[in-house]
Amino acid sequence: MAQISKETRIGELLVTFPEAAPILMEIGMHCLGCPASQMESLEEAAMVHGIDSDLLVEKINAAMAAAGK
Repeated sequence: MAQISKETRIGELLVTFPEAAPILMEIGMHCLGCPASQMESLEEAAMVHGIDSDLLVEKINAAMAAAGK
């Protein structure tokens, strides 16, 4: 998968890079398995949790790069 963006859906991210789950859990996104969260974009989820979406995307992209994905 290429770099993710704020528009990337959580469900899509978790299918292609399941290693992102601990990053999302760490910032308070604990219901990753709920159907509604699967269709949320990272930007929408970050907004609900009071997180800066740009920093979240940067952190996930860095983890993907470190994992060689």
